[in-house]
Amino acid sequence: MTTSTAEPPTAHLSLQQSLQGAVKRCAAAGLRMSHQRRLVLELLWKEREHLSARDIFEKINAREKRSIGQTSVYQNLETLQKFGIIECLERSGGRLYSYRTDSHSHLICSVTGRIQDLDVQLPEDLLADIEARTGYRITGFTMQLVGAPLQEPSKPANP
Repeated sequence: MTTSTAEPPTAHLSLQQSLQGAVKRCAAAGLRMSHQRRLVLELLWKEREHLSARDIFEKINAREKRSIGQTSVYQNLETLQKFGIIECLERSGGRLYSYRTDSHSHLICSVTGRIQDLDVQLPEDLLADIEARTGYRITGFTMQLVGAPLQEPSKPANP
């Protein structure tokens, strides 16, 4: 039986997923923790969403008294993604960035395009069947699921 959880894993964040862990991975990779880089990391961990570079730029500048430049945002995102500190998803509308880099799957809403992280466990017999058919030992996997909401989102009442 396939099990999944759709809620963010806030209660059981491993060091790999924590902001502190990201800062440590930056240090281990020899990356300087500039003010701008910290702003980008903090926003990704706070939002827990898949955001475009433009979204990140706008959210940081809306929240901070001191602005961050677009070039700085793009350069930091590219560097953080290159060193495996953050996730980057290639989408038809551009790249989206997220705080998670552990093995996980995604559910994409066909109505809104919103991406939700999923932690999915596949049954051992299914993995064994795939290994037998392919001749490969399965060491990890990600799935991309697409779906529409089962129920219409509730609409706010008119004031």
